[in-house]
Parts: sequence; C-alpha cells; structure tokens
Amino acid sequence: MQEAIHRFALDGEPADCRELKGGRINRSFLITTDRGARYVLQRVNRYVFPNIRAIMGNAEKIGAWMERQPDALPVTIRYLPARGGELWTEDGEGGCWRCYRYVENSVCLSAPESPEDLRQSGLAFGRFLQALEGFPALELEETIPQFHDTPARYRQLRAAAAEDRCARRARAEEALALAFALEERASRLQALRESGALPLRAAHNDTKFSNVLLEEGTRRALCVIDLDTVMPGLSAYDFGDAIRSSAASGQEDEPLSLDEERFTAFTRGFLEGCPGLTPAELEALPLGAFTITAELGVRFLTDYLQGDPYFAVTDAEQNLRRALRHFRLAGEIARRLPELAEIVRREKTGI
Repeated sequence: MQEAIHRFALDGEPADCRELKGGRINRSFLITTDRGARYVLQRVNRYVFPNIRAIMGNAEKIGAWMERQPDALPVTIRYLPARGGELWTEDGEGGCWRCYRYVENSVCLSAPESPEDLRQSGLAFGRFLQALEGFPALELEETIPQFHDTPARYRQLRAAAAEDRCARRARAEEALALAFALEERASRLQALRESGALPLRAAHNDTKFSNVLLEEGTRRALCVIDLDTVMPGLSAYDFGDAIRSSAASGQEDEPLSLDEERFTAFTRGFLEGCPGLTPAELEALPLGAFTITAELGVRFLTDYLQGDPYFAVTDAEQNLRRALRHFRLAGEIARRLPELAEIVRREKTGI
C-alpha cells in the first residue's frame, strides 16, 4: 500500500491511513495527507475482476463522457491517474491499486434508515443512468461476462448440480426445485434485451444502497460510487438490483419480504432522476426486480454447490440459505407484479 500511494500525485505527503470497512469485494483505505487532503485508495480484487484494463478503461470513458455534458450534476467519482498516465498501478505482488478524492461531507450507509434515504438512492442511480443517455454502451467492455444473462446463470447452475463436486446436491434439492420453477419467467428479461425491445444502456449493474454517497446532515444524494460493473445493460437491471437489495425487509438468514413503502420510495426517486425511460423500460422495471432476485438466488446456489469460491461465507450452509431466501422473495415479487406495475405507473404519471 505504501508503495502504491506514492505513485499517485496527491496534495501533500501521506500522513494517516485507516481502512474503510463495509466493502465485500475490494479493500479501501482513507488516506489523509499532511495538508489535510483526503483520498480513497483501493486494492482491486483480481479474482473477481481479473481484467483491470477493462474496468478502469470503462471508468475513464464514463468520466470523459460526464465531463462533456453541459451542466451535468456530479453523479459519480473520477479516478486519479497514477504516474505514467494509467488510472491504476500494480504492486510487486500482482495487486492493483487505484485512487480518488474522498467526497467530503459524505456518508456511506450499509442500509437505508428511512424511506427518504431510499428515494435519494433512487435519485442518485436514476441521475447516473440519465447522465449516460446517448452514451454508446457497446464501447464498454464486459468486466464480468454474462453478468446479468440469466439463462447463462441457469446453465452454470445445471452444470454445478450435475458435477456436484462437493457432494452437496442432496441438501440442495428444495432450492433447485424452487430455482427451476422460476426459470421461464426469469429468462424473459434477457429475451427482451436480445430482441431489442429494451434499449441497451451504460448501466451501473451493482445498485446496492452502500454504493450511494449521501450528504452528511441533509442526507441529500451526492453521487454513486463503485464503477467496476459499469457495462452494457438495462435500466431494469439497475432498478431490480436496488429493489432486491434495499426494498426487502429482513436481515441475513431471516425471511425476506418486499416492503411496499420502500419500493414506492425508491421508484419515486429513480423515475425523478431518470425521466427519459421509454414506455417499454417502465413496463419492465418490476420484472427487473423479480429477475435480479431470482438470478442472485441462482448465483448463491451455484456457489454453494461449487464449494463457495465466490461469495464469502461464515458457515458451510450460508449460501444455501441465501439462495432459499431469494427464491422465496422472487416468488413473492412474481405474485405482486401487477401491484408493482401500478405503483410504477402512478409514480410516473402522478395520478
């Protein structure tokens, strides 16, 4: 870390460092210089993101686009170039590091504490999408290939179940049955993408609440962070992942249930922030919430059958429990799709 930080042009010399907790993939450190300037230094997880050129190249393209937009709000962060011009640097152990200015007077919460927090989160992610209206999404590289290709995720699940390398399938039969009962509906969003019925956008693809910075005190949305999964996608992906992660009540290992007040609050902010969604996109938003919930359940179950190489766990059955919770939540969302579509319509039209 000491080697890496000196490769970025900071305002002053590093004087203090403390680790920022809460990130599940990358490690982040708050660096304070002797002049009081503050920066976030991150070590990128190369297991999850082996192609550092892709993720940082995407970030550079997004940043350059944002700078060219007249009167654009500061909807995301900008990474600092390292000495040599790249937006990252490597250490002697194969690790990759990047750096950006700490957003002052900001707070990063692990979960919303009020419906207004969720509205502000929706506003931030909606503004991000709106600011990228017209961006040539296919110029972005896929940092995780087939990330939201739900049929591909099901193929991976079938392969993991057939191989059963950890002899866990016998304990996963209920989860497998629930997963495959959701498959047909969960595959519809990908079909809409492939047919061109939904416009391809530069999407964030990881819209959990902790990826929004709020202003300390006012709780006003400042910007979104974590651009590692920004790549070609759908507005329904971003909406759906936020609903899955923030609008469902229940803690880890507890049953999940969709909270109507939270769903409405996020929807209100999202539509306010991104008024340019097409009628087809608006119609697909609730399906996005269902699809991403089912898809994550499939990913948890696949990881469980493979011996938990991807998601961190505290015990051998945690990914199985996570999968079951998400399949049951997806089933609830499926039953409530007409109700959720009416909320989207009402929030869009104000009637």
